[in-house]
Amino acid sequence: MTELTGKTAWITGAGTGIGAESAVALAQSGARVILSGRRSAPLETVAERIADAGGTAHVAPLDTGDRAAVDAAVQKFAPIDILVASAGLNVPDRALDSITPESWDKVVNVNLTGVFNPVHALLPGMRARGDGCLILVSSWAGRYATRMTGAAYNATKRAVLALSETINEEEGGRGIRSTVIMPGEVATDILKSRPVPPSQADMDRMLQSGDLARTVRFVAESPAHVCLNEILISPTWNRFYQGMKEV
Repeated sequence: MTELTGKTAWITGAGTGIGAESAVALAQSGARVILSGRRSAPLETVAERIADAGGTAHVAPLDTGDRAAVDAAVQKFAPIDILVASAGLNVPDRALDSITPESWDKVVNVNLTGVFNPVHALLPGMRARGDGCLILVSSWAGRYATRMTGAAYNATKRAVLALSETINEEEGGRGIRSTVIMPGEVATDILKSRPVPPSQADMDRMLQSGDLARTVRFVAESPAHVCLNEILISPTWNRFYQGMKEV
């Protein structure tokens, strides 16, 4: 199936994890994909996977916290029909009694400002065309704040929910729709930054990046008159319900 043929999708955080697998999934659906992240080498690897499968990918390394770089990318690759805002991070010392102001700013810059910047840059073009699909990757912690994920991560991921809701309220009448995806634990590299990283056995029971990629593709392929406002997705074996050992 090539339901996204003729569409251009921009994926941030595209070098690894959810972003990388989402880029591959959207390319398989026929979209031209733009791959952004702070490191060129992983992006090139993803681009090669897409090209080897017959898809089209362009590498655009940048920091989504850099507004000038984001604006330049939008101008270079416009028109862009779909955004997957997947870039995100956390810091090891995340409790309120240990997080530093510098660490707080780092998380906010990537997890919130780094989502706002591409959204803000894309909206004028989407308004002009009367169409646009924004897919913002938040977290289970965006819906249910947890001690394990920490103050900055919880605050930024919940703010992404509010941003998505605001987009739908203000821009839905112009044909622009936003979906916020809130995954529970996903077996990606971000888990390595936890004070107590999970075991491989536990990671094997978590969501995998491919699970989220299928979700992203489903949203992107949905008809333009359909807005999937929020998707809360978790492993069947959900450690937030089973009881967490990490703090």
